[in-house]
Amino acid sequence: METTKPESWNTPSAPRQENKKVLAGIMAIIFGYLGIHKFILGYTQEGIIQLVISIVTCGLGGIIGFVEGIIYLTKTDEEFYQTYQVGKKGWF
Repeated sequence: METTKPESWNTPSAPRQENKKVLAGIMAIIFGYLGIHKFILGYTQEGIIQLVISIVTCGLGGIIGFVEGIIYLTKTDEEFYQTYQVGKKGWF
């Protein structure tokens, strides 16, 4: 007796989106003053600006990173991907 497998087992799925939401969000909350979350998302210029702001304000600029981390983690995966990885929105 021959059994057939569903068609979906052999069809390639859509390319998986690389979503850096959790990593960027946690890094923004913990190390927001260093701008590490910006570098993770590929925003080199914004990361350098964040680092300079934190140096000039003696770390108080880290509040920006903390707020961004909360924003990152409260967005849905698709919304985060479209906003920050496809749309390349640099700030907030």
